Amino acid sequence: MMRNPLSHAPSGSHATGEHGADAAEKTRLRREIRARRLALPATAACASARCAIRRLWALPALARARTLAIYLPIGGELDCTPLALEAWNRGRSVFLPVIRGTALRFAPFHPESELRPNHFGIPEPVTPARHLRTARQLDVIVAPLVAFDVQGHRLGMGGGYYDRTLAFRGARTHARRPSFIGLAFEMQKVSALPAGAWDIGLDAVITETATYRFA
Repeated sequence: MMRNPLSHAPSGSHATGEHGADAAEKTRLRREIRARRLALPATAACASARCAIRRLWALPALARARTLAIYLPIGGELDCTPLALEAWNRGRSVFLPVIRGTALRFAPFHPESELRPNHFGIPEPVTPARHLRTARQLDVIVAPLVAFDVQGHRLGMGGGYYDRTLAFRGARTHARRPSFIGLAFEMQKVSALPAGAWDIGLDAVITETATYRFA
C-alpha cells in the first residue's frame, strides 16, 4: 500500500520492436536525458513544473476537457501533480494510467485514492475493474516522456504502453479523442528522434518555456 501524495493537499524498446541503430540511439538518449533530468535542482524543477502547467491550461483542448489522465512523476519527470489539484478545483475528473496486460486503462484519481506500486514501481490507484476507463473515454491524456522532437515524436521508457493504448489513433486519422499531450522540461527537446510505424505522435508538448503544437 502507498500513501497518496495528494491526500492532504489543500483544495483550490524491446517491447515496441526497437532494434539496430535506432534502438542504440534511443538507449543513449534515455540514459543521457534521464541523467540530465535527475541532476536538475529541486527548486528549479518545481518552478519549471508551475510554469509548464500554467501553459498547459492555456491549451483549448485542456480548457474544454471534462476528463483527463495525468501521471505521477518518477525518475525526475516533470511533476504534474499540481495539475490534478487545479483540475479537481475546476470540477474535472482526473485519472491515472494502470497497466492491464500490454496496454493501459485509466483509474479514477481522487485526493483520498489508495495507491499501490505496479511491477515497475509506479503508483497506481487500487480500483475495481468496473471503474476503469479506456483511452477513448477520455478527453485528454497528459503523458510523461524522456525526449521529444519538433515533429511531435515522443520517446518514452521503451515499454510501448501508450503507443499500444492509442494505436487506434494511428489506424484512424479521424480519431482525435483523446488529445495526447506531452509534459517535459525544455532540455528534453532533441532535433530528431528515430520513429517507427508503431509510434503514436503527440498533439502538443508543453515545457516551462514553450508550447509546441503538432495537430
